[in-house]
Amino acid sequence: MKLTDIRDNPGAKPSRTRVGRGVGSGKGKTAGRGVKGQKSRSGVAIKGFEGGQMPVHRRVPKRGFNSPFPTLYNEVNLGRLQTAIDAGKLDASKPVTNEVLVEAGVCRRPQMGVKILGAGEIKTALTLEVAAASKSAQGAIEKAGGSVKLLAASATAE
Repeated sequence: MKLTDIRDNPGAKPSRTRVGRGVGSGKGKTAGRGVKGQKSRSGVAIKGFEGGQMPVHRRVPKRGFNSPFPTLYNEVNLGRLQTAIDAGKLDASKPVTNEVLVEAGVCRRPQMGVKILGAGEIKTALTLEVAAASKSAQGAIEKAGGSVKLLAASATAE
């Protein structure tokens, strides 16, 4: 099989209906739009319009706040760190930082820092230099003989 032999199955892509091309086509005259009115014309966008009544998205009260400048952390669980160490992707003797985790493939891209979360268990002593860590994660790391250093720059961002 060659790339030039690849085709869709017959009938998988029906050809586009050309509307408004005569009565014999079955979609002539009004082109399937019915008759008259705003929606039969082109350029109509009336998604939330309720005929002048206050639309539902304005009637319902709003709650909460979405920050335009959120702190985006790479969230990494302890179990994920242990699997990376077992696979030989992380070196437990060196300090673990955001850049090291990205190189090891634990995080996809560097964001504002790393936050360590407590899901899973860790057996190896690690030195972590991260933006944030949950209390349960810090306790588990220190119990395994490691240490957590919270970076000062991200402490102000929280």
